[in-house]
Amino acid sequence: MPELVDTHCHIQSAGQGRGEKITRELWAKSPELTGDDIVAAAADAGVTRLICVGCDMADSRLATGFVKNRENCWASIGIHPHEAKHYAGNRQQLDEFAKLAGEPKVVAVGECGFDFYYNHSPKTDQAEVLKFQIELALEHDLPMIFHVREAFDDFWPVFDSYDGVRGVLHSFTDSATNLAKALERGLHVGVNGIATFAKNPAQLEVYKSIPLENLLLETDSPFLSPHPHRGNINEPKRLSDVADFLAELRGERLEDLAAATTANARKLFGI
Repeated sequence: MPELVDTHCHIQSAGQGRGEKITRELWAKSPELTGDDIVAAAADAGVTRLICVGCDMADSRLATGFVKNRENCWASIGIHPHEAKHYAGNRQQLDEFAKLAGEPKVVAVGECGFDFYYNHSPKTDQAEVLKFQIELALEHDLPMIFHVREAFDDFWPVFDSYDGVRGVLHSFTDSATNLAKALERGLHVGVNGIATFAKNPAQLEVYKSIPLENLLLETDSPFLSPHPHRGNINEPKRLSDVADFLAELRGERLEDLAAATTANARKLFGI
């Protein structure tokens, strides 16, 4: 069984009734699942390392607490662009959030970025909070987990205004043009269950053309269950379905894809 790393999951709120609202509500549909159950099932499926990603201050605190005594879990602290309006212009809250970067086993900042598909927060607020998180990551020499949806024209100028930023474009579903721009900047590209039910030939070509040295795997659980599990809550154990699909799509041996993506994750996040 090949070793896999889930570089993006939101399992810290499973069974907790706390954390980011939409995530905890989805986990509540499977109240029998506990964090320990999810981590154990992942390990049984060969998913030996997990990064638990925060989306606001409370969710990030939950993630840092979740990973402390679980040796195969690490945390990323982030303010999602949807939540930016609650933090922009509030120096006290931002300073409080920044303290989380010093918590044990924090290995990244994010998910953060721009989301102009929903625009739950004004663009100016999204920009302010993204810049704050980039500066926090640079201060602590941490990689970043970026969420960019229908917003690359605004994202690249912000990214390019800083030196030394490294990280991953989470849940990448964009164009070959933006893939090329990401690769030029040395970014990694996160692929999840969306790939297994993508129908657009151009999108499938993008997945095929991601260099193996830039590819990361993720589930985004409890969201985005891969085929054939759509309609069910997603878990890190489903990462093997993503890996199987990509290996076949790309004409690579599963063992090679698993080894490369695991090495990429361990190097980027220091895990």
